[in-house]
Amino acid sequence: MVGKRNEPHVIFVPYPSQGHINPLLQFAKRLSSKGVKATLATTKYTVKSINSPNISVEAISDGFDESGFSQAQKADVYLKSFKENGSTTLSELVTNNKNSTHPISCIVYDSFLPWALDVAKKHGIDGAAFFTNSATVCAVFAHIHYKTFSLPAKIEENEPLLLPGLPCLYPIDVPGFIREPESYPAYLAMKMSQFSNVENADWIFDNSFQELEGEIAREVSEIWPARLIGPMVPSSYLDGRIEGDKGYGASLWEPLSEECLKWLKTKPSKSVIYISFGSMVSLTPKQMEEMTYALIDSNMSYLWVVRETEKCKLPKRFIESTNGKGLIVSWCNQLETLANQAIGCFVTHCGWNSTLEGLSLGVPMLAMPQWSDQMTDAKFIDEIWKIGVRPKLDKFGIVRKEELLFCLKEVMGGERSYEIRRNAREWKNLAKKAISGGGSSDKSINEFVNSLNLACQMKKYMK
Repeated sequence: MVGKRNEPHVIFVPYPSQGHINPLLQFAKRLSSKGVKATLATTKYTVKSINSPNISVEAISDGFDESGFSQAQKADVYLKSFKENGSTTLSELVTNNKNSTHPISCIVYDSFLPWALDVAKKHGIDGAAFFTNSATVCAVFAHIHYKTFSLPAKIEENEPLLLPGLPCLYPIDVPGFIREPESYPAYLAMKMSQFSNVENADWIFDNSFQELEGEIAREVSEIWPARLIGPMVPSSYLDGRIEGDKGYGASLWEPLSEECLKWLKTKPSKSVIYISFGSMVSLTPKQMEEMTYALIDSNMSYLWVVRETEKCKLPKRFIESTNGKGLIVSWCNQLETLANQAIGCFVTHCGWNSTLEGLSLGVPMLAMPQWSDQMTDAKFIDEIWKIGVRPKLDKFGIVRKEELLFCLKEVMGGERSYEIRRNAREWKNLAKKAISGGGSSDKSINEFVNSLNLACQMKKYMK
């Protein structure tokens, strides 16, 4: 977007994974549509995967420029290198823009990368933390940071974790490493680092919205004063105010949209079960087996995204025996799929982006969380928002085919299906309302834009 000097210019710095790039890039598009110059600064390994009109893209280094995290292999090694190299290259990017027509006004950084705030402060510009989890999950970690309770959390099966402003959280509702911090030490350290300097941030944003989690956000606002600006889902699926915004504009994989859409056209309305566990979650061979048997016994149509590295876990001859009832692909465009009239249920790992997408498109869900924040998201899908069901695990942590079959039938046409579909429609409308003109999220975004414009005008008059 062509503009005059002193108009605001915001740099967005995501953690370089699909689930983190997407919401920050979507926020960049929202600001661009309101007259702000937006630039996404991502790692050299991921920079070529970004293609979004009106958004500039710049490369910074994580120290593993050839293949990113897979090159580092260890989380602690990668994060240390990204902090060192990212700080230097991001600082250079800010310096290089100082005498341009659009000097950088603010760095909006993924909360997983708190060092980006130090870069902003070093250059005397605003820094804004962007949290990609639900407000509820962020509140839990904020309470840990401010020592409301300590780790490991001792949660008895019938005595839940009780935190101010949050619903009761039983053992199956909290990330496992809260009860067993030694299980994922590097990941826990990264989650906790989000709060290491957040009190110095000029703004704190979260990818949620008032109607969904506003009460929870208000209850923890003294320790985590976040503004809810979501859902960060492409505009075409919500308010339609950003022209041509039909996708995120970032893909680390090649989607198989045409094959999926062509197949879905042959299916009746709300007749297909869509199954996807995201880009990182891996099911055990036993869980894959139970899922296949449940799908066969259901006699329902299904579209199942199984990454190439996971296909070896499928029972022999299962792919060949689908007989037109099922389609198995390595990847597809999830938004296009969820928006398709043939989809009747979304079997999901409950990652926050997938949860928001399903909710924003009004699709009933079957919640199968695997770890981390997914456990909490699943509780809300089932018990709080009532837009899906959460199957019960056996004593080995597996959802058996009988339980899966019961839950699939319940969502697709059982006793709870009417209530679930009604609630899903209501939440879809509330999500659209929040991000539309005058909605709660739109107002928060406008406040940020107005503040940036005012700061730029003040700088202009001070010269």
